[in-house]
Amino acid sequence: MSVNNKQWATFLLGAAAAFGAYKYMNMTDEEKEKLAASLKEKANKVKDQAMSAEEQAMEYFNELKTKGADTFKEHMPKVEEFFQGLFGGAKEAAKGPAENTPAA
Repeated sequence: MSVNNKQWATFLLGAAAAFGAYKYMNMTDEEKEKLAASLKEKANKVKDQAMSAEEQAMEYFNELKTKGADTFKEHMPKVEEFFQGLFGGAKEAAKGPAENTPAA
């Protein structure tokens, strides 16, 4: 019976967790407080970076919306008319022939 990689990883993860728990139990109260403060500081830094990345992504995608549409119109000027005709024509066709004819 052989041991696969998943089982090795599980064993190593369990050993690391046990060692971490052992080291934490042997720490003084002062060292535990320093560790907790350090972890909180690192978590806040990660949170700030994530919030910054979210803001940058929103700005980037808003910029893509405006610049992309402008570039599309610049390189293909008749496309806007085509889409208006295509989708505008679809709305008129959806009304039905009775609504398109003038009332007598």
